[in-house]
Amino acid sequence: MLVGLAGLAVLTSPGLSGTVRLSGVLLVVAASMLWSLGSFSASKLSLPGNPFTGSAYQMLAGGTAGVVVGLLRGEHRGLDPAAFSTASWLALGYLVLFGSLVGFTAYVWLLQAAPLSLVATYAYVNPVVAVALGALILDEALTCPILVGGTIVVAAVVVIVSTERRKK
Repeated sequence: MLVGLAGLAVLTSPGLSGTVRLSGVLLVVAASMLWSLGSFSASKLSLPGNPFTGSAYQMLAGGTAGVVVGLLRGEHRGLDPAAFSTASWLALGYLVLFGSLVGFTAYVWLLQAAPLSLVATYAYVNPVVAVALGALILDEALTCPILVGGTIVVAAVVVIVSTERRKK
């Protein structure tokens, strides 16, 4: 797991060139650590047996907290949903359906059905996939640190998966 974390540090190091605020990077790291803590806690807590129910509770709590924080920050001022494009509404629908309902429910199910170390590899794989898609679709540059970091992450995931297979 630490090798994967080191790979992510190398992978994201080009983003610290001054165009990204350190506070934002620290917030993302804190969010990842809290997500990991929640994933670890899920194996220790008494959760609903149905993954749809479990993910619904978590999404309702997270959504409510997000709305409260947004209202407290005044993000609703000047909001005009009628001005949103059709593409924006379709993208939101896609994220709600696949990113939240399907993806998160699958993650909650995996927490119940697979070893935590294996499930946690998503946190390492997602940034590599995002960078690969950025390069493929948006023609973003693949620099040496990005390629080295991605390789380290993939190697760490291979070690984790092969270790879990040997345990069985």
